[in-house]
Amino acid sequence: MDVAVAVYDGVFDSGLSAILDVLDAANAMRGELPQPPPGWQVTTVGFRRRVRTGAGHLVATAPAAEAERTDLLILPALAERRPDALIAQVSGPDSAAVRSLVADARGRGTPVASACTGTFLLAEAGVLDGRKATTSWWLAPAFRQRYPAVTIDETRMVATSDGVTTAGAAFGHVDLALAVVRMSSPALADLVARYLVIDERPSQSAYAIPSALAQSDPVVAAFERWARLHLEEPLDVGAAARSLGVSERTLQRTVRRVLGTSPVRFVQDLRVEQASHLLRTTAMPLDSIARKVGYEHANTLRILLRERTGSTAGALRGR
Repeated sequence: MDVAVAVYDGVFDSGLSAILDVLDAANAMRGELPQPPPGWQVTTVGFRRRVRTGAGHLVATAPAAEAERTDLLILPALAERRPDALIAQVSGPDSAAVRSLVADARGRGTPVASACTGTFLLAEAGVLDGRKATTSWWLAPAFRQRYPAVTIDETRMVATSDGVTTAGAAFGHVDLALAVVRMSSPALADLVARYLVIDERPSQSAYAIPSALAQSDPVVAAFERWARLHLEEPLDVGAAARSLGVSERTLQRTVRRVLGTSPVRFVQDLRVEQASHLLRTTAMPLDSIARKVGYEHANTLRILLRERTGSTAGALRGR
């Protein structure tokens, strides 16, 4: 498979390196399988002979036109964490050539892939409309607002939809590269993961910080503060709305628009976050922790912890 990795000014250094290193490791380990898959011919392409990364390093590139003959185009993320600055960058004139590269690739039917902030570049190029995607969990509110035609699920670590593969936050580039290897050989992907000591991470949910997501909107931020004050009580969305001075319907719609979830699920996330913290930092029995986060029965909390974090209460306490 011929793979073009597009490099542009401000590219996230670790993201670029992760993609190149994982694919290089896959090429080196192919021979250890009884029936090795074809190798990956990786070319780093750009719009100048040398590109400066986000950390200030220079990367030599082949002409971007070489991407026209590739089987897969990968875009590492941009080294920009602020939503407003990121949107200005991906939509501005400096990114026009990258957007055209992506759109042209999809026009030819070439699969494309990206991770983290790079998902914004794909969306800005129009190749995610009507598709499912993922991105950095803390950027999801800004993504939803700007790209309503994309179904974003920030809990996913990797999402593939109609020839476009996206991955989650920063070091999701590792998961993205492994997904590329897995498309050709699941056995080789598992082998590479073992040699590089990469744990399976199907979800970003365990890493998300609900309070950080809530700050994207004043109503949601106020609801988050209210919910934390009433975490031990049964949730009453109507009472929360009245306390915030909005209608229950407005609260429901605002939380859905900003976070892509319901107030009930958002409060569940807050309860899981607090319970996980208490499990890691105290010797409090699980029954007592369950009551402190609003659940009468510990088993309800056990099920929710496993669903949202992928871990048992015992495993979280062991950490």
